[in-house]
Amino acid sequence: MATVDITGEQFASTVEGNDIVLVDFWAEWCGPCKQFGPTYAAVSEKHPDVVFSKVDTEAEQQLAAEAGITSIPTLMAFREKVLVFSQPGALNAQQLEQVVDAVKALDMEEVHAHVARSRAEAAAAANTQDGTQIPEA
Repeated sequence: MATVDITGEQFASTVEGNDIVLVDFWAEWCGPCKQFGPTYAAVSEKHPDVVFSKVDTEAEQQLAAEAGITSIPTLMAFREKVLVFSQPGALNAQQLEQVVDAVKALDMEEVHAHVARSRAEAAAAANTQDGTQIPEA
């Protein structure tokens, strides 16, 4: 599968509508982004079961800000709607293949259980302040 350009309007539906989504945040003026682009496209051809998407950070500044992008290129990987990898910097083909293989190999039951525990702990922490319970609204 070739890479697909996505916008802020398409981002959520792309992540939610596919099992595995890789997102390359890039810009035209970025030298390392231009080096990484052909590698990203070549690896995408080997994995038709993975969506390889690209976000132009110049055209999609709000999305880049919401995603916390501070350096480009940045690669993110989502599996079953969960962000499971995020790293700035250009990867070579072998490194990108390792990321794809690792994302495919994840035990998603374990990942979802970890996410649920983290959310529960965050909710419990939000309900206490200085050791006292804050009533829920």
